[in-house]
Amino acid sequence: MQSQKTYTVDEALKKMEHFCSYQERCHKEVAQKLYTMRMIPDAIDHIMVKLMQDNFLNEERYAKAFVSGKFRIKKWGKQRLTRELKQKDIGKTLITMALQTISDHEYLNTFHALAEKKAESITETNPLKKKKKLADYLFYRGWESHLVYDKVNELF
Repeated sequence: MQSQKTYTVDEALKKMEHFCSYQERCHKEVAQKLYTMRMIPDAIDHIMVKLMQDNFLNEERYAKAFVSGKFRIKKWGKQRLTRELKQKDIGKTLITMALQTISDHEYLNTFHALAEKKAESITETNPLKKKKKLADYLFYRGWESHLVYDKVNELF
């Protein structure tokens, strides 16, 4: 059986600084990583505090980066973004603040472009099945139901 490497607090801190500087991280991800490195709870707390003091770890910055990236790249709607951030234990206030970084104009333009592109790619001939496929796709991406239903009815 192979023994797992153990880390001193300083080694773990350096490793986590690198982990956080490479990509924005939330508290939950860092704590899980430290746990898998077999750090004791006191050491995890100490390292987390140090990372926050040195600005390697910042939930507000994380939430904004997450929302911006997932919205622009994966074209997720606000409901999916909210759900994913809640799973990462991000607070309601920070989620609201991060979602406000998306302008209403950009949000709606992205939604319409995504819906129209998907509608063109659906090969289904039955109009009801076609509507359902588009609606399911947009709901999975986290777009609000009133937007989805209006768009589906407009397109088909």
